[in-house]
Amino acid sequence: MRFWHSIFVCFYVLSCFAQDNNFVTVHKAMELMGSRFDITVVAKNEDVGYINIDEATAEIERIERLISAWDPDSETALINKNAGIKPVKVSSELFMLIERSKQISMLTDGAFDITYASSDEVWKFDGSMQSIPTEKEIKASIARVGYQKIILDQSEQSVFLNKKGMKISFGGIGKGYAADKAKELLVSKQVIGGIINAAGDLTTWGTKANGEKWMIGIANPLSKEKIFFWLPIVESSVATSGNYEKHVVIDGIKYSHIIDPRTGYASAGINSVSIFAKDAETSDALATAVFILGKDAGLDLINKLGGGIEVILVDSNNKIYKSSGILLKNDP
Repeated sequence: MRFWHSIFVCFYVLSCFAQDNNFVTVHKAMELMGSRFDITVVAKNEDVGYINIDEATAEIERIERLISAWDPDSETALINKNAGIKPVKVSSELFMLIERSKQISMLTDGAFDITYASSDEVWKFDGSMQSIPTEKEIKASIARVGYQKIILDQSEQSVFLNKKGMKISFGGIGKGYAADKAKELLVSKQVIGGIINAAGDLTTWGTKANGEKWMIGIANPLSKEKIFFWLPIVESSVATSGNYEKHVVIDGIKYSHIIDPRTGYASAGINSVSIFAKDAETSDALATAVFILGKDAGLDLINKLGGGIEVILVDSNNKIYKSSGILLKNDP
């Protein structure tokens, strides 16, 4: 799964910070949720723009306090503390996020799973590992993993992890959700356009100050400074999973830091996956899942989902594949 420290952006935002007579584009970069966030808004003037960004920042910090497994006072930490002991009554917001996470797990046959936080780290991506872990070590590492072990009680609005030592973490969906909530807040305050880039989980609305569409570039996973092609993005979200820096090569096979929660084995065969969807939460979770599912199963899933969800996938040979809804004038 994707953790806060292990996400690498594989696309760039093209914004000229252009302006017309009425609006300017204001941008600020900061560290939130342990990652870099870039917030860009279109506003009447710079002062208003920075106020809008501060409001979005406060909303992201609120989400972090809710979902952080590291904050001992968070509802998520309380759920983990009571794993195998008792259910924990939580806010409706967190309950629904966990419920949606389970639904994505079912949809992806467990390739996405917030209980992967329960696993023991037997894969090392710091250069020290010379051979892959044994089958016994891998099997033991995921003994407490499984979204089926999350018991939700709708009437009590409670969450119970039914095995002691279980943990949940929102590393594969939390930043996307935070970006969505910040966007929702800014839209409610009549901010006419902007981008929230949560360490690679990106959502947009409106247009640039001069009325042009926001553009993103799909980068070459082997050289992030080189762009395969540019795409316009309107009222949509994008998230990318990649293995650019965090991987290990053993016996000529490149293993990604993205681990399959069903098997405990590191993913292989994919360099990057970019998911396009209406909301960043969905993009975030499916980017991880498709990376794990692999080219054939991943493309098949996205093509069946519909609903404006699309994918651009780069395999380990740096060959590009795309879902049926993405049309390019010149295929790379």
